[in-house]
Amino acid sequence: MQIGKGGVTPAAVTAVREALTTRELMKVRVLDVAPDSASALGADLAAALGDTHVVQVIGRTLVLFRPDPEDPQIELPG
Repeated sequence: MQIGKGGVTPAAVTAVREALTTRELMKVRVLDVAPDSASALGADLAAALGDTHVVQVIGRTLVLFRPDPEDPQIELPG
């Protein structure tokens, strides 16, 4: 998944939500033309999804986490 000049759009939120239904961790690449930093866009994306956390930001790549509601495989430390 990539976020470009449009930032966190409803289409991007929908795409990430659908991708997180099959996996608990997801990398999102923030392109250079994006309107904000990777940290800010990750926070916006996590807020739009509600139950998702930004686990890590390295450069222009962020890692999102949402536990599987039926069979969680990963548990974040306190």
